[in-house]
Amino acid sequence: MKSTLRPSHSPVADDYLQLIRMFPLRTLRSDAEHAEAIRILTRLLARPNGQMSDGERDYADVLGRLIDDFGDKKHPFSREKFTPLEMLRFLMRENGMNSEALGKVLGNKTAASLVLNGKRELSKSHIRRLAARFKVSPGVFF
Repeated sequence: MKSTLRPSHSPVADDYLQLIRMFPLRTLRSDAEHAEAIRILTRLLARPNGQMSDGERDYADVLGRLIDDFGDKKHPFSREKFTPLEMLRFLMRENGMNSEALGKVLGNKTAASLVLNGKRELSKSHIRRLAARFKVSPGVFF
């Protein structure tokens, strides 16, 4: 008897498989793998207007989770304790950054001031820039 069942998922996109071949999605085991994963994710997120195909978006989502998992294991702390602003302030302190330096990273001194004073939330563009600057997963700012 021939089965008429179809897979419950859609076909895997070629761009997704290409990314998998370049850097397989598996538990990150070293600082070097973590750094490479961040580099790849940052490159995907840094595209103009966040333009990604569905396959690239799926890959980036899972890669971000793997990066977060590695960071949680290496530097365990409860994310519930830190708001995105608190995390930003912590990273700035750890890196000896002031508001002027933050303005350079964000591309706008006024935006930096507004963010630091809690009058403006971080935009996706800000998060991409901060993740690249501090070499952390963008997820730490959500």
